[in-house]
Amino acid sequence: MDHYDLILHNGVVIADGRCRADVGCIGGKIAAIGDLRTASGVQVIDCTNLTVLPGLIDPHVHLRDPGDPRVETFLGGTRGAVLGGITTLFDMPNTAEPVTSRDRLERKIELMSGQIWCDVGLYLAATKTNSVELGMLEQQENVCAIKVFLGSAKGELLVDDDASVETIMRDGARRICFHSEDESRLQERKKLFTAGGPHRLHADWHDVECAFLGTRRLAALARRTGRPIHILHVSTAEELSYLRDFRDLVTTELLVNHLTHFGPDIYDTHGGFAVMNPPIRDRRHYDAAWAAVRDGMVDCIGSDHAPHSREAKERPWPETAAGLTGVQTLVPVMLNHVSEGRLSLERMVQLMAEGPARVYGLANKGRIAIGYDADFTVVDPGHRRVIEQDWIASPCGWTPFDGYECTGWPVMTVVRGQVVMREDEVLGSPSGRPAVFSTAGLS
Repeated sequence: MDHYDLILHNGVVIADGRCRADVGCIGGKIAAIGDLRTASGVQVIDCTNLTVLPGLIDPHVHLRDPGDPRVETFLGGTRGAVLGGITTLFDMPNTAEPVTSRDRLERKIELMSGQIWCDVGLYLAATKTNSVELGMLEQQENVCAIKVFLGSAKGELLVDDDASVETIMRDGARRICFHSEDESRLQERKKLFTAGGPHRLHADWHDVECAFLGTRRLAALARRTGRPIHILHVSTAEELSYLRDFRDLVTTELLVNHLTHFGPDIYDTHGGFAVMNPPIRDRRHYDAAWAAVRDGMVDCIGSDHAPHSREAKERPWPETAAGLTGVQTLVPVMLNHVSEGRLSLERMVQLMAEGPARVYGLANKGRIAIGYDADFTVVDPGHRRVIEQDWIASPCGWTPFDGYECTGWPVMTVVRGQVVMREDEVLGSPSGRPAVFSTAGLS
């Protein structure tokens, strides 16, 4: 009789299709998928009436550490992640000490030790002066990608001219990720507004052309250099249509916010707690985003979890801090979209497990397959629950989805064979690791 460390018994398993099966795990890896009723296990968990998904990935998270521990920490952000069914996340580099060099990367990895509940991949930030070093550092196994801020950044992290972007593109081979807004247009448009206006003006300031102009510039540079790029948080119908001619070089990410809310009403109901970059736009762009999900134009869905203090979110516009929490609510909200028929569960898995693993070269994750890491997001597709502020683990303590009713909920999170969350209880101690990525060029 076979013996396993962990058996997930009798769940509906999403693995190259949908089937009812058992999953057996040994040493943190998937060892068997099928009928394991005669097998024994150190831990056997009945998953009847539950669905076993590959461990879901949030590829766009700001854990803010090092930074202000009253807003976010490795411990709080990753605790929220596993409570919300996320097994791996990729952390952005724009922290108090931006991750722009080998020393800073190593310090961040040291800071994470014993502080993370899930596995974490790390972005490196590009500047106008570190391109040669980035070409070497992108090959470090814990680096998910290079991040370039074309707009909406300050200091050394703003890389807003084509010559600097092209230099960065020519040093290295892996896919580069971009915040695509045109900084010159943003600065010119800022002069059109006066302080104290309604929050809905944020979408007018960061208008469609700010994003579309940035994306046109980046697509042209990708074609010129042959360097594959990934456009983060695509927010406009124009970008999604334009990028159809660049699918050989350009992959895309959408955010759950742009798939769930649209303006202008969201600004009337949420005020500063709807302000983010790029902004939540009107219904036309929301509809275009869902059309792109259905027709295969989207590769990943993320949260862009970017917490701020309540005080910073309640400042008058345009001093309102831009950024929303989201890593803990990403899976419940997307499961609700599945329940309401906007996409299938299989398509959700493609966008939140297989897609991020493929785009970023994440090793041994993103699928339920023999030899892969035993990462699972186990969900109850029929469970109804309302998201509430007091459920949020991040120190900032708020969510833009407060009061949002979901059908479908994560009930268990398994990271490398260890059950780290079950029925809203976080178990054990933080045992997450730096995620490992392929060092080969990505397709």
